[in-house]
Amino acid sequence: MASEPRRRSNVVLNLTPLIDIVFLLLVFFMLTAHFIEEERIDIQLPRASSSDRLENDQYITVHLTPEGVLYVDGVITDLSDLTEVLKGALHSPEKNFVRLKGDQQAQFGKAVQIIDAVRLAGAGALDIQTEKP
Repeated sequence: MASEPRRRSNVVLNLTPLIDIVFLLLVFFMLTAHFIEEERIDIQLPRASSSDRLENDQYITVHLTPEGVLYVDGVITDLSDLTEVLKGALHSPEKNFVRLKGDQQAQFGKAVQIIDAVRLAGAGALDIQTEKP
């Protein structure tokens, strides 16, 4: 019995289709990704020499534009619904304070109504944000 020489198989794995698929997936996700640009509310804060810089994210931010438009954490809200919106937002355990950012040209009467709504909603504190001169 003569022994046959053992055959070696030269199997080469072709990686070209795999690389093509990876690049196609990369291009697909790059083209379909939606890069969200944060919307900026253009207001000019009043100046106060006693203002401090706060780096606390436990605040619900209420913006008041010069036109009288209200934003609660970036969402447009009507003044009549402000108390209910704040009650819902203050219900979460990590947010119990309200920060009011009002343009210096905004109506003072609206600011007073916002302060009243914040008190009725049961906020722990209300800060009025200003800029240093």
